[in-house]
Amino acid sequence: MKIGNLDIGERPVLLAPMEDVTDASFRKICKEFGADVVYTEFVSSDGLIRDAKKAIAKMVTSEEEAPIGIQIYGHDPESMVKAAIMADKAGEIAGGHGADIIDINFGCPVSKIAGRGAGSGMMKEPDKMVAITKAVVEAVGKPVTVKTRLGWDEGSKIIVELAERLQDTGISTITIHGRTRSQMYKGEADWTLIGKVKENPRMKIPVIGNGDINSPQKAREAFDRYGVDGIMVGRASFGHPWIFREIKHFLSTGELLPPLGVRERVELAKRHLRLSLDLKGPVTGVFEMRRHLSCYFKGLPDFKETRIALITEKDPLRVEEILDGIAERWGEIPLSEQCGVYGL
Repeated sequence: MKIGNLDIGERPVLLAPMEDVTDASFRKICKEFGADVVYTEFVSSDGLIRDAKKAIAKMVTSEEEAPIGIQIYGHDPESMVKAAIMADKAGEIAGGHGADIIDINFGCPVSKIAGRGAGSGMMKEPDKMVAITKAVVEAVGKPVTVKTRLGWDEGSKIIVELAERLQDTGISTITIHGRTRSQMYKGEADWTLIGKVKENPRMKIPVIGNGDINSPQKAREAFDRYGVDGIMVGRASFGHPWIFREIKHFLSTGELLPPLGVRERVELAKRHLRLSLDLKGPVTGVFEMRRHLSCYFKGLPDFKETRIALITEKDPLRVEEILDGIAERWGEIPLSEQCGVYGL
């Protein structure tokens, strides 16, 4: 499969862009476990053009993450074009490797974004969505991709027609999350319409499916049953970055890898924590690790008290001590799928 001129291999597995999740520390680890493409946290177009430090910082990437996409969002066409141009030149502006791909976020369902007409709020204005996409494609030199949803609600699932219109703007790839905006993340993702987009004979660009890919078996079903060109893993990667290795091994061999042991998880969690501290300092670095740490040890028996300590402790050294205690107490317990190995 190719995104523009970028060859990312057959049946690629991509890491979804997620706010407060896909920072450089997590992207690095997911890449090491086999993610074919990783994406930044989504970057506000308004924040970029105002030269906001937080927005600029999100565009800092490294060579070892490549190929990497910078995802932008917004609702104003002029701001989106300016932001896309800045993302295209991220290496010069923010330092580091820069972007290999510019991705447009038309999928985020949270109220503070969708409620302002950005993210999946654009599903209410498909003509504007298409116009913004066309303007961005024409303004930058990197491949442009789009991530979106099935529609705004159950009564407006417009993705089959919309995907074709977006393709005609010149985007290189489309990623579709199998829910409407109204569903948020509730219920099961509906892959039937993703499959219909792929089956459309007028669609020529690769179609990537997203939603509920939380096991190697579901990954294979997405390829075999719905015919997508690639899959994107989101929430199931929380505290479980080795899911990329598990999926790719299963796709190539048909065999499930043994679960990662508790001691291995502890060492990985400690490394992840240190990367986070290096990137964001002791306060923010610990705080933003909490969602990952709450999932690294999902399924361990009698773990509630330790879990609470793990996600409330503010001192990095104390967090490491708690992690070492987990290895000592639970290190010999065999894990299985039933213990939550495959996450959310």
